[in-house]
Amino acid sequence: MTYQAGWIHYTNVAPILDPLVLPAGVTAITGVPTEMNAALLAGEVDIANISAVEFIRHADRLEALPDFSVAVLGPVYSVNLFHTVPLSELRRVALTRQSAMSVALLEVLLAARGLSPILERAEGEAEALLAAGYDGVLRIGDSALREWYRVAGPLTPETTMTMLPHEGRGITVTDLAEEWFRLTGHPFVFAVWAYRQDNPPPPELVQAMREARRHGIGHLADVAARHAQKLGLPARVVQHYLWNFRYHLEAPDRLGLHEFAAQAVPGHAPLRFGPGGERRHVLSASGSTLKP
Repeated sequence: MTYQAGWIHYTNVAPILDPLVLPAGVTAITGVPTEMNAALLAGEVDIANISAVEFIRHADRLEALPDFSVAVLGPVYSVNLFHTVPLSELRRVALTRQSAMSVALLEVLLAARGLSPILERAEGEAEALLAAGYDGVLRIGDSALREWYRVAGPLTPETTMTMLPHEGRGITVTDLAEEWFRLTGHPFVFAVWAYRQDNPPPPELVQAMREARRHGIGHLADVAARHAQKLGLPARVVQHYLWNFRYHLEAPDRLGLHEFAAQAVPGHAPLRFGPGGERRHVLSASGSTLKP
């Protein structure tokens, strides 16, 4: 019987998915976050690198690999709120349909500031939507990275990514992961590799993913160069973007995940980490790691 994977293949997971060779009996499809979230819950795929918020919302049904994540400590560069007024003056914000995760994070951050602008679904590039009358536009993924660089760039030989401004062309860019770090001091986990609790992945797939990650991180400059060409960005920009990620769901990442779960989904079921054939862990409501 075939085990079906559903990959969200943005550039941020290229060090894992580009080198991945699927073992016999495993196939894969790709899609945007909302599509793969729905496919996993509907049983159309068996494992997916889904939005962390969907993992939290469905923690009674799902379990996650214990050592895989898409997380950052500080800026992420590809989950951005583009705005033309200060955050305190936001009235209408356009939201992408592609990601429930970024919307949930934005809602948490706005609530922490006591803000409640109107949030509306609208697709399109940030500058076009801002010109159409929105005060803010939430953008994610590769397109958000390109649009951030259009506002913040160019990168010169004398500058680094961290030296680039957060504004340009009359637009301010608020990096949501950076705002999360300022609020909590924790990493932010955007995605985990989740599966239904009754259907863990075969060990051969998990091992293949670990080997692919090791290879991808070890050849990060090559991975960055390939994707920079596709994105139309300098290789330096994409390499910095990729080495910024935390792919191993370590203890600080789990603390950040717990903190976000408490704020975004109060009363959620315990977060379970497996898979079934390995030592299981449960993140309790208090954030401590317990063995069931």
